[in-house]
Amino acid sequence: MAISANRLELLQIADAVAREKSIDRNIVITAMEDAIQKAARSRYGTETEVRAEINAKTGEIRLQRLLQVVEAVENVSTEISLDDARARNPEANLGDFIAEPLPPLDFGRIAAQSAKQVIVQKVREAERDRQYEEFKDRVGEVVNGVVKRAEYGNVIVDLGRGEGIVRRDELIPREAFRTGDRIRAYIYDVRREQRGPQIFLSRTHPQFMAKLFAQEVPEIYDGVIEIKSVARDPGSRAKIAVISKDSSIDPVGACVGMRGSRVQAVVGELQGEKIDIIPWNEDPATFIVNALQPAEVAKVVLDEDAERIEVVVPDEQLSLAIGRRGQNVRLASQLTGWAIDIMTEQEESERRQKEFQERSQLFMDALNVDEMVGQLLATEGFTSVEEVAYVDLDEIAMIEGFDEETAEEIQARARDYLEELEANLDKKRIELGVSDDLRSIDGMTTAMMVALGKDDIKTMEDLAGCAADDLVGWTERKDGETKRFEGSLSGMDLSRAEAEAMVMAARVAAGWVTEEELAAMSAEAEVEDAEEIEEAETETAPAGAILNG
Repeated sequence: MAISANRLELLQIADAVAREKSIDRNIVITAMEDAIQKAARSRYGTETEVRAEINAKTGEIRLQRLLQVVEAVENVSTEISLDDARARNPEANLGDFIAEPLPPLDFGRIAAQSAKQVIVQKVREAERDRQYEEFKDRVGEVVNGVVKRAEYGNVIVDLGRGEGIVRRDELIPREAFRTGDRIRAYIYDVRREQRGPQIFLSRTHPQFMAKLFAQEVPEIYDGVIEIKSVARDPGSRAKIAVISKDSSIDPVGACVGMRGSRVQAVVGELQGEKIDIIPWNEDPATFIVNALQPAEVAKVVLDEDAERIEVVVPDEQLSLAIGRRGQNVRLASQLTGWAIDIMTEQEESERRQKEFQERSQLFMDALNVDEMVGQLLATEGFTSVEEVAYVDLDEIAMIEGFDEETAEEIQARARDYLEELEANLDKKRIELGVSDDLRSIDGMTTAMMVALGKDDIKTMEDLAGCAADDLVGWTERKDGETKRFEGSLSGMDLSRAEAEAMVMAARVAAGWVTEEELAAMSAEAEVEDAEEIEEAETETAPAGAILNG
């Protein structure tokens, strides 16, 4: 059969639209079928169930009306009796549909306009789905595009098979793009929204710089050198931590390149942003010292629980370590994940002197001794009355100028002081109304009970309702800044594991859970941890499609 000009033109239109929008030809033909069905309903009645089929090879259009088989016909446009249905198809049963051919449809102006709207809508939806499916798995890539337009400070980018947006806050400061400019950016998010997929691009994201280095440094692309972390102050300064898996390759030198060629290529793309390339080290102290380059560090003191570090620098290095408007120390903190406190050697010396005087005064007041004895104890490294009270007697007797009798007297005074302190604390506990039952919790002290009472944790039920964070505090990191929130027992030398054990013991004592259930929960948690590790190490095959026969 010869294909008519109209039919041939229909297929040609479908092919042209499919190529232009980069979508499947069958989607366009299906959209045409939907459009014809809508036009046919307006011709034969909106309640009529019409089916349109376009032959993908010949372009022939077939129109059919579906009639449901029923016992009693109420609407001849949508229903057919069982007897009439079996006259057409002997196998027809109640509830089945019989297809009845309809004559070819002549499109009027309104029907054609309506059909066009249906086709445009369906094609637009298919195009959006294609864009989303194409870009949703490309999050984390660097893409090249052409600036389509700039509006309200945002830059709309033509990505060829999609359109992305670089919002004003994702552009490097003082950076300006005009229509037609080439732009390179990082895809950090792709969302399916009502108006179509939104592809969000960034030039300030830390990973944008990491991806640029991967493009410029073959060793990073091949995985020989790994980028551990990145911190940026876009358009001004950045720090990047790298480590080499091959001991014969210098990670910093490889990133710098011959005469700085590699790093300069990245700097040029980032509008002159100065980049410090830092060798990564698994030892936090060494890594932080490296991160504070170019400043020299004299000494560091780590607080691992709070992820905080004190850095002591020479007096003349202070401004260099802090950087302009705190930039150097802020970037170092973001790079390492540690809160960094910087002080000069003079400040540290003054602080140590102050701490020495405070400890000496503590011993003088608590033990009723003169200044010389208090200073001797502080000099020997004693930091609390408890240490003096319960340390081996020989350690006190060995101090120059002390004998065994003096050591016994000092230790006796220390124990008397602690007993008096305990009695005062217990009296305060009773005044606060803290239950004596809490003493049954392993590791609980009277000082802890007073601290809990001040936070209105007074009974076993109250303690059972707490979390470990409520007791020892927690740390939150936001916008590169670390903030510490104190708990009821902060500063009492209590670890998080010990706090969790106290809470669980309180729940057992309060009857919330039994020892057996607690043991079962612990065993289950261990199994889940082991399964998670195993899943992470094993590649799972994708699930197969379920086919209905």
